[in-house]
Amino acid sequence: MKVVDLFSGCGGMSLGFQNAGYTIEAAFDNWKPAVDVYRENFDHPILTKDLSDSNVVKDIQQYKPDIIIGGPPCQDFSSAGHRNESLGRADLTISFAEIIVQVKPTFFVMENVDRIMKSSIYQQVRELFSANGYGLTAKVLDASYCGVPQKRKRFFLIGFLLGEDDFLETYLEKNLSKNRMTMHDYMGDSLGVEYYFRIPRSYKRRAVFSIYEPSVTIRGVERPIPKEYKKHPGDLVDIGDKVRALTVKERSYIQTFPEEFKLEGTKTNLNQMIGNAVPVNLAKFVGKAIIEFCEENKIRIDIL
Repeated sequence: MKVVDLFSGCGGMSLGFQNAGYTIEAAFDNWKPAVDVYRENFDHPILTKDLSDSNVVKDIQQYKPDIIIGGPPCQDFSSAGHRNESLGRADLTISFAEIIVQVKPTFFVMENVDRIMKSSIYQQVRELFSANGYGLTAKVLDASYCGVPQKRKRFFLIGFLLGEDDFLETYLEKNLSKNRMTMHDYMGDSLGVEYYFRIPRSYKRRAVFSIYEPSVTIRGVERPIPKEYKKHPGDLVDIGDKVRALTVKERSYIQTFPEEFKLEGTKTNLNQMIGNAVPVNLAKFVGKAIIEFCEENKIRIDIL
């Protein structure tokens, strides 16, 4: 299946679908640091475009995508953001939906934080998709059950043109692992430490974690251990030589980017794009479910 990735960032979703067996025709994003990293890691084109501009539809249509994937910016819905739909970024979710109903791919996959389901924007896009003939599967997936060593809940809205609602539910459910994946399951002893520091949003929360549990959610910011940091009752060990913060590259591994994935740019920008990325293996999990659905239901699209 031919894929176009919108709001691609540095390419987590593209790489996941590529690894699942799809052909990525093109990607679109409007943040230059992420576009530069994407371009270094993929052979297909990435276009720097404002996806709220209605003229972008023609650019997308030229690639004749069978499936459009994308994660519109989620800050206005996120627990880490201001959760204010009036700030304008939520409008890009509407832009994504409007692109879908104009281009009419056979499938689409929209990713966001699970809080979007409580928003008025979500109800608007659901109604728009349904009115234009898409059967919809809405699913919150915990990445740690999908081949990712990280407790990260993400919402997926998956559409199938002229399909029925909940068409993909069974395929997503049956492929979930029975146990959460830990950092040690995925990375072994490669970090050289058993405990790591993650700056908490509030010092009422613990900040020292074990590699023998899934990572906490990778965020778009990270800082070294503050000199004045005092041990939280929930911290597993004292701060010392055996505890350190993770590097940008190590954080990318937890997002299941491969070692050979090139990351060039400022630390601030790289942290943001890694934190915003869809984990590669989570995207692959969703992509493989769609392929399995097509194969079992004898839906022929290009390579299928």
